[in-house]
Amino acid sequence: MQKILLISGKRKCGKDFISERLLKRLSNRAIIVRISEPIKREWANKLQLDMSAMLSDGPYKEQYRRDMIVWSDEVRQQDYGFFCHAAMTQVSLDQYDYVIVSDIRRKNDIRWFQETYGQAAVQTIRLTSQPETRKARGWLFTPGIDDVPSECDLDDGVFDYELTNDDEQVTGEQLVDRLLTMLK
Repeated sequence: MQKILLISGKRKCGKDFISERLLKRLSNRAIIVRISEPIKREWANKLQLDMSAMLSDGPYKEQYRRDMIVWSDEVRQQDYGFFCHAAMTQVSLDQYDYVIVSDIRRKNDIRWFQETYGQAAVQTIRLTSQPETRKARGWLFTPGIDDVPSECDLDDGVFDYELTNDDEQVTGEQLVDRLLTMLK
């Protein structure tokens, strides 16, 4: 493994969209890791929920999101890197040149990756989209979700690269081209 790409951004800014296209372009040299997977897995086990529905982009997980955030913050107070570590242990890292972490939410997530793998291996990428664009993609501001650290902790962060994902004239492939050019 040579690079860990940490992708962050608000809900409905296109983190998964860009991550999936980046994965296709990097072919068998890359893998996507999602910190949210061990969070959702633990939460689903705890409450005996439908795990596949929790991992989907559908409305099922939304009814549990707020409580899941509160619970995951409690876990992070004990071990800030718990979910990062859990996500990364699911992957055989020596098989890939790039690990794309598609859902970085907190400064401590970035800290854990930099401390664990070294700053030279870690690249931070911030996707941004205007609220109007996010609304068109299905986002609706939700108190207790969109105004808490899981959504706002990185608002004042400094990133290696920033990409705006607003322009409907710019395709996902064009954004990935820009990102790959920046990463070289």
